[in-house]
Amino acid sequence: MKITGITTRLVRRSSELWYAPNPVPAGYPAYFEFPLTTIHTDEGIEGYTMDYGPLGQGRASAIATHDIYRYDLIGKNPLNHEEIWQAMRVKQRHLYNFREAIWGNLDVALWDIKGKKAGMSIAQLLGMYRDRVPTYSSCPPQSVSTIEDVALQISKKMAQGFKGVKLQLSCGPALDIPKLRKAREVAGPDFPLMLDSSAVLSFADALKIGSELDDLRYEWFEEPMPDAHIIQLRKLSHSIHTPVLAAETVGLFELPQYMIDGAVDIIRGDVHHKCGITGVMKAIAMCEMTGFGFEIHTAAAPLLDVANLHVACATRLSNFVESHHPMFRFGLRNDPLEIHEDGCQHCPTGPGLGVEIDWDWIDDHTAEIFRN
Repeated sequence: MKITGITTRLVRRSSELWYAPNPVPAGYPAYFEFPLTTIHTDEGIEGYTMDYGPLGQGRASAIATHDIYRYDLIGKNPLNHEEIWQAMRVKQRHLYNFREAIWGNLDVALWDIKGKKAGMSIAQLLGMYRDRVPTYSSCPPQSVSTIEDVALQISKKMAQGFKGVKLQLSCGPALDIPKLRKAREVAGPDFPLMLDSSAVLSFADALKIGSELDDLRYEWFEEPMPDAHIIQLRKLSHSIHTPVLAAETVGLFELPQYMIDGAVDIIRGDVHHKCGITGVMKAIAMCEMTGFGFEIHTAAAPLLDVANLHVACATRLSNFVESHHPMFRFGLRNDPLEIHEDGCQHCPTGPGLGVEIDWDWIDDHTAEIFRN
């Protein structure tokens, strides 16, 4: 089997879907653009993947896929994903203005082809551990701007059957701690709650909030400070009982340093940030060998999150998968990212990613097409 070509559709969604009920802020793009890439083969089997584009980077990502990575794909056997992955790793050394995410996205499509060729789901190829994963819901900042919003969102998510709720709060102790307390009051003493501070806090503020999380029995404190502040992360993780979940933006090959230094308690990752399915499974192996948990992060693009679900079903290290804003679920029939009555996302059973793309919907929302 050989790769014969690549096609990328730029799928456009209005930014109003994300910011509602507030207007789109000045200086932000009017659209989120999601590159949907198809890798074609000489056997007629196609592999699909996506990228994420909230800040105008979607088109640049599509162009980079075709200008940079086509040379690593066309003419190659897609079943030899490790060979292709390692070649992209070597190339990455001199792609100073690009991170590993595009390379990782393309790896997802190779696994989709591999699964279709074998007639097996990606989770089965990886070695399935389970067929469903408990799912928590994330509350974007605009949905929890007041204490009343917090109470409403917690009640709503619990009624929908989610197994946990994550608040995205990053305004500091004075504004955030009352919301954290309200969430615990509404949720009750045992319902899983998480906090994501989006890497904006100082150490002093993170320590105040972390101490409160200890009393409130939150599951984890996510990205309290930038991942690059490894010394401060280590101080925080050694100062509070609530597990510090971080390293979301850390590259796969820098990840061991965070483990060796004891900078975090639980590792964060997904197929987008950790070099595809091939890369994220290497990260999970690192965690299993060293005793760290690994929590799957949303990639905020439906095909990537389906890939994340397959990965989560092939490991015991992740307690949850993340369900984000509904605007990131689009273009798929029989949406596998919806939760079931048991509060879980269930792994698709079809070959590869196991999804059916709604090409009519995609055609209606395609702004541009790139081909090689």
